[in-house]
Amino acid sequence: MLQIADKTFASRLLLGTGKYPSFEVQVEAVDISKAEILTFAVRRMDIFEPSQPNFLEQLDLEKYSLLPNTAGAKTAEEAVRIAKLAKASGLCDMVKVEVIGCDRTLLPDPVETLRASEMLLEEGFIVLPYTSDDVVLAKRLVDLGVHAIMPGASPIGSGKGIINPFNLRMIIEQSSVPVIVDAGIGSPKDAAYAMELGADGVLLNTAVSGAADPVRMAYAMKLAIEAGRLGFEAGRIPEKNYAVASSPNEGLFT
Repeated sequence: MLQIADKTFASRLLLGTGKYPSFEVQVEAVDISKAEILTFAVRRMDIFEPSQPNFLEQLDLEKYSLLPNTAGAKTAEEAVRIAKLAKASGLCDMVKVEVIGCDRTLLPDPVETLRASEMLLEEGFIVLPYTSDDVVLAKRLVDLGVHAIMPGASPIGSGKGIINPFNLRMIIEQSSVPVIVDAGIGSPKDAAYAMELGADGVLLNTAVSGAADPVRMAYAMKLAIEAGRLGFEAGRIPEKNYAVASSPNEGLFT
């Protein structure tokens, strides 16, 4: 089970809701993924305007926890303002802190992310900051009291998978809160690898919504995350530099 603050989830797959070819495909992909946490960009959806298209109307909200994100923010103050807007809608008390520091790479701004997280914790939010794979920054955020860490595998939407597994493993080993790998996942192989490294969950958007068949990819990601977690819990064999016979040498006929 994935536990974030006082909330418990059976699924370790968190799914974004942007860029699907249609509402119908989005609903079908969400359903088959069995994700229980859905994230959405507050600035890209007018949650107070009933005349605007709204994916939330297509879903049974009793089945999901919503995780608004502060995409588009470039300062801590902007992120806090967006988070308060989402909370005022009454949809959720969790927030994914996303403060972009570079328009070309879309990598998060570590200073503003730290500031925004501190300000939102003081406001009583359940805070899940999106970060780079910076081990020290992740530790400082955990020390600050955030409820989960969301390090990127690689730049948003790149599909490059896990670029720095060493850093990701260090973040996981040192964290006392859930580590949810976010951004850059391109295939079920990447998702399974993240879980094998010991991640508590994976957040996906483009890898599913941008697939040729988003519904089948959502199902494949679900299976990959479950398999990766099982593999982590089972404990893989140590890697060796030389071959080792798979059959015992004792008791052979001579």
